[in-house]
Amino acid sequence: MKIVIAGGFGVGKTTMVGAVSEIDPLVTEESLTIAGEGTDDLTGIGDKTTTTVAMDFGKIILGDLDLQVFLFGTPGQERFWFTWDDLCRGAVGAVVLADTRRLTDSFAAIDYFERRNTPFVVAVNQFDGALLYSPDEVRDALRLPPSVPVLACDARDHASALNVLICLVELRLNARRSRTNAPTPRLGAHA
Repeated sequence: MKIVIAGGFGVGKTTMVGAVSEIDPLVTEESLTIAGEGTDDLTGIGDKTTTTVAMDFGKIILGDLDLQVFLFGTPGQERFWFTWDDLCRGAVGAVVLADTRRLTDSFAAIDYFERRNTPFVVAVNQFDGALLYSPDEVRDALRLPPSVPVLACDARDHASALNVLICLVELRLNARRSRTNAPTPRLGAHA
């Protein structure tokens, strides 16, 4: 099963893939350079020194189902969005990682998955010092329908990141079950 982790620049996609992957993740992090000056908005993330230029890749096995999940993290900067179509091909769903300090940066990823009818969840990365908002407040701000789960998470924490993936997999399994009327196994609890 392939899942994409997407979102704006500096939202924690590489961190999330690394926190949850059971293998050493493949990352394509490069130092920020003068090529990004004037285009890379560092507001709220001023201490960031690297960026993903192609993708992140990790793998995890979920639950008793022995379900292998391949994680593909997208680059967040607009100048690298040309990679998204290839990275998202064949994905069963996506996690849109959001940062409440820069919530408007989530719109591009949400729009991308909505236009392609790709199921997704929104995971609000809880950055130190950021204001905390309820899932309903984030849902309203992003104009999301009730069918899109919105969860709080800490992309640095394995259990928290895993909870987000479980939510997405359960969303997909429930959709399949509703089409076939087959029972859906529970993978775990999520907030």
